[in-house]
Amino acid sequence: MNDSPGAEGNSDLREFLRSRRARLSPAEAGLDPGPGARRVPGLRREEVARLAGVSVDYYVRLERGRAANVSESVLDALARALRLDDTERGHLFAVARPARTGKHPQPPQRVRPGLYRVLETLPHTPALVVGHRTDVLATNRMARALYTDFDALPHRERNMARYIFLDPSARELYADWPGTARSTVAALHLYAGNHPHDTRLTELIGELSLHDTDFRRWWAAHDVLRRTSGTKRFHHPLVGDLELDYEALTPTGDPDQVLGIYTAEPGSPSARALRKLSEETDAQEAGGDTAAS
Repeated sequence: MNDSPGAEGNSDLREFLRSRRARLSPAEAGLDPGPGARRVPGLRREEVARLAGVSVDYYVRLERGRAANVSESVLDALARALRLDDTERGHLFAVARPARTGKHPQPPQRVRPGLYRVLETLPHTPALVVGHRTDVLATNRMARALYTDFDALPHRERNMARYIFLDPSARELYADWPGTARSTVAALHLYAGNHPHDTRLTELIGELSLHDTDFRRWWAAHDVLRRTSGTKRFHHPLVGDLELDYEALTPTGDPDQVLGIYTAEPGSPSARALRKLSEETDAQEAGGDTAAS
């Protein structure tokens, strides 16, 4: 998690700059790599400093997380030198200028009643609301049928990252579990840059790092990702293979909530599988109601 410059330095800035420098080759940066093999991958510190137009001493202080009040122009220059995309650039600004908010627990997020109604108006479409640190705040019946019944879990366990890494069924559900899991880690890193004092995030990262070697390795890579849209493939135990497009929408009023909606191409095998999943869910719920009566 993020530290302000001090005795230990800004660890998030330090590790992010190191990771971005290590992944960029001299050829990609438009530099002559020079003779012979390099001892370490990526650019040297002096090369990044030259590309960014700052002194080597200043860049070294930056990479050690010991430079306070870094100017916007310097951060822009570093983003260009390291070939950062828009999401990475935003993350660089966030970790270089950590929020000054206190280390108090964040208040619980609330889902507006109207948003709950939106979920329930999608009877054949999985939809859910995800909040801080990938906490699952609300789901409709199809999302629970696709993933798991988050509502039945203790509040602490209603978290998408925890589900992906600690629930064995998730590894069977996602056709590309490594890709999904790694993108989830990158989304958590992006969140961490904007919420450096979230104690519950620190606990979550510690728990996942303790129990999963993949999480530890991917967290150390310091990749960041903002989910907006895409396609995910599933292998569901009830209906088989599904290829679903998703849209990640931000409701007004809380930029840290995301409404995720999954749809299938009309007339496709995945659309038929979704319909079957809806029917299976109806049958299970009807059976449960009958048994309870």
